Amino acid sequence: MLKVGIIGAGTMGKMHIQAWADTGRVEIAGVYDVNRSYAEMLASRYSAPALDFPQLLQKADIIDVCTPTPTHHQYVIEAARAGKHIFCEKPLARTLEQGEEMLREVEKAGVKFMVGQVLRWFPEYRKAKQLIEEGAIGRPISARTIRGGAFPRGIADWYADYEKSGGVILDLIIHDFDFLRWCFGEVERVFAHSLTYRNLKHFDYTLVTLRFRSGVIGHIEGIFAYPPGSPFRTGYEIAGDKGMLLFDNQATMPLKVLTKPKEGTAGVAVPESPLAENPYYLEIEHFLTCVEEDKEPEVKPEDGFQAIKIALSALESVRVGKPVYL
Repeated sequence: MLKVGIIGAGTMGKMHIQAWADTGRVEIAGVYDVNRSYAEMLASRYSAPALDFPQLLQKADIIDVCTPTPTHHQYVIEAARAGKHIFCEKPLARTLEQGEEMLREVEKAGVKFMVGQVLRWFPEYRKAKQLIEEGAIGRPISARTIRGGAFPRGIADWYADYEKSGGVILDLIIHDFDFLRWCFGEVERVFAHSLTYRNLKHFDYTLVTLRFRSGVIGHIEGIFAYPPGSPFRTGYEIAGDKGMLLFDNQATMPLKVLTKPKEGTAGVAVPESPLAENPYYLEIEHFLTCVEEDKEPEVKPEDGFQAIKIALSALESVRVGKPVYL
């Protein structure tokens, strides 16, 4: 049985360790966190020890990195050099240079590596990609996404330090960047407007426009401004020359397919509300299967890198007030 070590005992660490346990196919080797008491509390729930990082590297076959973004670089590189398979929460890294080094070390080590671009396992998003590929809306033309919630709080309020977190662009809508690239291919231009650098306390908003090589135009809206306790909001509108996909997680019929009418008929709205297993469980179970069966994960290392490349280009566009070409 493979042994999994969890790095980070915060929100995502708790989410991931439960997903690993639910597979029934791994042993929790231990938990490491810079705050020892947090590691001990989380580890004890799974009859596992709290360990320091070198001990965790010795005991685990798989390392799951669930720490703040600026620390991903260090943990992934050390785990790769120790020959461990690695699952890393998004975003891959804080800078392109860090991301490039991480990918080099992972490739050199020959280990499995996957970034947690979990949107690919949310059924409404996975279904959208399937429908697009099946031609349900014809040739895709444009896509609009929205993602928003309350401003997140973390240890030492690190999300509010945009040089560490990258704000709403790097931390939140990187999910949508990955989803849209998954659907429509490579991005050639990024243009962004944002409040990220306006020195607003616990408030961030952005609107990013992407132009894809395929000709699709994307509009991505990200919001860290809702009152605490507000429902998290996600949605998309994807238009093609034969119809449109609509999704709103707060609607009673979350996913609709609107097709252009044939002669003498009315348009049809088809409600879809697929029941899902926990997407965090699905992505981790997928990665575990890839390790067990020596397969390549669906989210390849390059996918994680391209997502931060788009996000960091958007942050650069905000700084310079101009489009950035990839």
